[in-house]
Amino acid sequence: MTKLIDNIEKHISDAVSHYWQTRKAQRERQKKRGVADAGLRGAVTGGAQMDGFIDLFTKIMVDAGMDERYIFRKKRLELPGFFRPTKEWDLIVVKDDRLIAAVEAKSQVGPSFGNNFNNRTEEAMGTALDLWTAFREGAFNGGVQPFLGYFFMLDDCEASNRPVRVREPHFKVFQEFVGASYMKRYELFCRKLVLERHYTAASFITSESETGLLGSYKEPAFDLSFLIFAKALVSHVGTFI
Repeated sequence: MTKLIDNIEKHISDAVSHYWQTRKAQRERQKKRGVADAGLRGAVTGGAQMDGFIDLFTKIMVDAGMDERYIFRKKRLELPGFFRPTKEWDLIVVKDDRLIAAVEAKSQVGPSFGNNFNNRTEEAMGTALDLWTAFREGAFNGGVQPFLGYFFMLDDCEASNRPVRVREPHFKVFQEFVGASYMKRYELFCRKLVLERHYTAASFITSESETGLLGSYKEPAFDLSFLIFAKALVSHVGTFI
């Protein structure tokens, strides 16, 4: 594959550390200014936490031979949709007027997971449906399917590990959701995104806020590992080098 992938654990660790360090710095700056949303939401509204992962995806593709001028990660990220005019992705690759790849990189930090879980899942499914329908209608100049990637990092905390009760007033939910924590729900969600071919590949990692500052992370499921995701991305992108 690539030299970078051969040492992927260190690079993931660096991106994890960047995430938590950025959140911490944003909270501290907001508190000094006396900003009203200086709590957990304040760190979210500050943005930039996922830059370490976006940079890593970029380096992986460049290391595989993709010219960096075809990779967009800070601006010009809008892609046409079918149900809406455009959607801004976190990273896209466009070469020879064709969409090569599009990646979403998301995260969630506790302690409140309920509504955010629903929002994240609905957003990811809607984004994929919108793009694939636009692709079917010829929005991206060619019949070669792009790589769609979904990366997610979850706060490894007591609230995300706690079993969640499901409500079944009329019909039974699927058995895998019974007693599943939000961590397990996210794992199932990422796996099903690929199973149903909404995304080409998905990666799911977890990290605890304190040890995460030093780059500590876990991968709950082998099939959703960062390495498998990176290899799938490199394999696809390599076709267009």
